[in-house]
Amino acid sequence: MNIFEQRESNVRSYCRNFPALFHRAKGSLIYSESGEAYIDFLAGAGALNYGHNNDYIKQKVMSYLEADAITHGLDFYTSAKEKFLSKFFETLLYPRSLDYRVQFCGPTGTNAVEAALKLARKIKKRPGIFSFMGGYHGMTLGSLSVSGNLEIKAGAFGTSNHVNFMPYPHGFMEKIDTIEFIEAVLNDVNSGIEKPAAIIFETVQAEGGVIVAPIEWMQKLRQLCDRHNILLICDDIQVGCGRTGSFFSFERANIIPDMVILSKSISGYGFPMSLLLFKPELDIWKPGEHNGTFRGNQLAFIGAAAALEYREITNIEQEVKTKETFLYNFLIDKIASISDKVKIRGIGLIWGIDIADFGDSSLTKKIISRCFELGLIVERTGRNNTVIKILPPLTIEMPILEKGCFIIKQAFDECLAK
Repeated sequence: MNIFEQRESNVRSYCRNFPALFHRAKGSLIYSESGEAYIDFLAGAGALNYGHNNDYIKQKVMSYLEADAITHGLDFYTSAKEKFLSKFFETLLYPRSLDYRVQFCGPTGTNAVEAALKLARKIKKRPGIFSFMGGYHGMTLGSLSVSGNLEIKAGAFGTSNHVNFMPYPHGFMEKIDTIEFIEAVLNDVNSGIEKPAAIIFETVQAEGGVIVAPIEWMQKLRQLCDRHNILLICDDIQVGCGRTGSFFSFERANIIPDMVILSKSISGYGFPMSLLLFKPELDIWKPGEHNGTFRGNQLAFIGAAAALEYREITNIEQEVKTKETFLYNFLIDKIASISDKVKIRGIGLIWGIDIADFGDSSLTKKIISRCFELGLIVERTGRNNTVIKILPPLTIEMPILEKGCFIIKQAFDECLAK
């Protein structure tokens, strides 16, 4: 038994599926201490869109450290924060005509979710929140309250007070107009459900099984919120920062959420960082009303500004489109063709292979374990973990992407043969 099994909590999870002692990483490869290389189709659960130890971003961070620049600054005005804010607005918000204020929250995505829920309730003076079945928003109490997975909520009793879960357009719910259903709930004086302060949604339910919301559905959701004076919160933690192609995942629907939550890859280098964007008229916070010791991660500011520069230099959006086309064609031709029980879903560089119809919830575990033996790290997700989720760095080289995909194909063939 190693030190981790002896001393680390039972709550550990990823290490159970990928039981190696990792030592270093570069680009889209992770190396174990014994020198074995693994292709990374996990990318820090979406926190490493620009790959491991991206050279451009690393040099900016190293230069900052070598200058003995401030590394912890609460919410002081700092040169690092100034540089990030300037680049963020010049590169992303102004060109898209997005007028948002920026709130720096605690270090992880769930901190920004908590801030969004708190602010929405403060603004509307209503306690209710609508979320969606299959949604995932984090592990703190407020975020758990709007997450659908009952298993992760098991020890947090009473978290979902004032939260109602609406149907997301997936599976059986695709047969009904889910926006029309929400409309009916809001208009029915006998529904038993009060008008919420906000509706929180993901344009792609990543942890829910890589379920991509239709453009028209998102547009109707925006219109519904406008009609009923409800704030629309877009959780772009995992599928933002270019994961779907455009920087913000909601751009394809040509909508503007009232609030946007960013984390994971916003720092560019895997540093903890989360942001809450909201329309200026919603900024009714009093000074210090919502804060946190690590809401000003200076290294993350440097990494984030460098990441935005890197995006411009490399034309990464076009790269994602090219790799999206390859992934779609490969998964349809090589994986979906294995059986009509295999369902493929995805967009940009997030794809899911849904094998729930095989009726064996352990099959994905066997497949990802075999992938790991063959040198690929890929996780499973969705209801009962029946979806294999492909989430490589956006910068992954095409030969490595192809090799990883063929490993998945080999693992499928071998596991189904058994």
